[in-house]
Amino acid sequence: MKLSRRPRRVFAQLLLSQTVVTVGVTAVTAGLFLAPVSSELDHDAMQRALSIAHATAADESIARAAADRDVVAAQRNAEQIRLATGASFVVVTDLDGIRLSHTDPGRIGQRVSTDPEPALSGRSVTAIQEGTLGRTARGKVPLRMADGRIVGEVSVGISDDSIRRRLLKMLTGILLCAGAGLAAGTLATLLMARRLKRRTHNIALADISALLVEREAMLHGIREGMVALDERGRIRLANDEALRLLGLPEDCTGRPIGAVLPPGRLADVLAGRIAGADLPAVRDDRVLVVNRMATPEGGAVVTLRDRTELESLVRELDTTRSLTEALRAQDHEHANRMHTLLGLLELGRHEHAVAFISEQSGSHAVVAARIAEQVQDPHVAALLAGKTSVAGERGVRLALAPAAHLPDAVVDARALVTVLGNLIDNAVDALAAGGGGRVEVSLAAAGPTLLLQVADSGPGVPEDLREQVFEEGWTSKDAPAHRPRGLGLAMVRRLVERTGGRIVLDTGPLGGARFTVELPEALLTTQLAEA
Repeated sequence: MKLSRRPRRVFAQLLLSQTVVTVGVTAVTAGLFLAPVSSELDHDAMQRALSIAHATAADESIARAAADRDVVAAQRNAEQIRLATGASFVVVTDLDGIRLSHTDPGRIGQRVSTDPEPALSGRSVTAIQEGTLGRTARGKVPLRMADGRIVGEVSVGISDDSIRRRLLKMLTGILLCAGAGLAAGTLATLLMARRLKRRTHNIALADISALLVEREAMLHGIREGMVALDERGRIRLANDEALRLLGLPEDCTGRPIGAVLPPGRLADVLAGRIAGADLPAVRDDRVLVVNRMATPEGGAVVTLRDRTELESLVRELDTTRSLTEALRAQDHEHANRMHTLLGLLELGRHEHAVAFISEQSGSHAVVAARIAEQVQDPHVAALLAGKTSVAGERGVRLALAPAAHLPDAVVDARALVTVLGNLIDNAVDALAAGGGGRVEVSLAAAGPTLLLQVADSGPGVPEDLREQVFEEGWTSKDAPAHRPRGLGLAMVRRLVERTGGRIVLDTGPLGGARFTVELPEALLTTQLAEA
């Protein structure tokens, strides 16, 4: 795996990014909070200035001083109010806007710097204005005599510095709160980063991407099926081989096993209801070996190996071994026959020797001729001929039913050979273990439908076990070391049901088990018509 030269750890990236986000959010929040606070302070200052102006205008002595243009009285009273209220200035003007009072006596007698007309026209005014004393929050009201006559205006200002001082006092508290929030956010981010550091094993950010790419390449590149399940039994991921072996849809991710697989042993193994190592299971016509390993989070990883071809090879090996044993036995029997023939010739009994040769050569020819006459498909005929010889060497008599007939019109001879061969092997194994017996095979065509039966003279199968014998892994015989048992009948049932047929197990006329298989559309109707 290629790692980055200057790795940037995940936890460091999280700590840095979250810290930046926390600082930014805190700053924006403080700014959004301060903006309306500043506006509210300006509004409060204007309302305060307006209230002072109204209180000043209500003083009759100030109104008389303005009417008489008495600068001394107006200045004295205005300054008293200014000092008492803490205003920046209290200015009294006459009807012409000429100052009669001011904090700077040198400006008395001059016209005010802002427009006095709104107040002189009888309206109260508030505003933030720039004047001779700088930026101030102002309140202006008309100055009236007792009879309501306007004789001037009163203008009160509160300096921007006092507003700023109030804002700074509030800002300190706001910043303290923001700092506390920032510290809490940073501490939480640090704790999260440390936990993430442990969970990610302190790997770099670039390495995560590399690991993900390599994981995808490995999952889809290996020739074993792999399925990952979460704690609820839902599929988290499945590689291409798993999709092929299990026949899963492309959108299987996130769906439970029971929703994408039919009920049966395979679904039970994947779900963990059946435990064990190298568990055999059948999916359609495939033989799979399944292993399930639980994960610490409560999920599981399932691996699948395709043993279909290996199983076929093992079955061929078993058949070859059986044929070898049969040939060895026949060789021994042939030697005995040759010794008998040699003895007859040495004794001069030539007529008996000729009769002995005719009898021995004719028996095998008769069996082969009878099979070829009743079964016209060469693959099935060859299977029955071979199985007859093998069964005979094991002390079991295998024969065709007198009414059996199979025309040379089989659609899928390979599937038929698989079904018939497994049923015959199962019957011969059961009888050979019990000391011998008889197996009878029946074949019949009903239009395009093929009916076949394999019956034996063994002890049969109890009624309560007749469904269980078709389950993967179930067997009544000891498993050989080279392969598991309990797959043959399961494969037969899956193969039959996949073609739309059915298989039934009951008690036959020979007293033992009888398997009846119905295969629709197994024969070509055109060749049947020609026959």
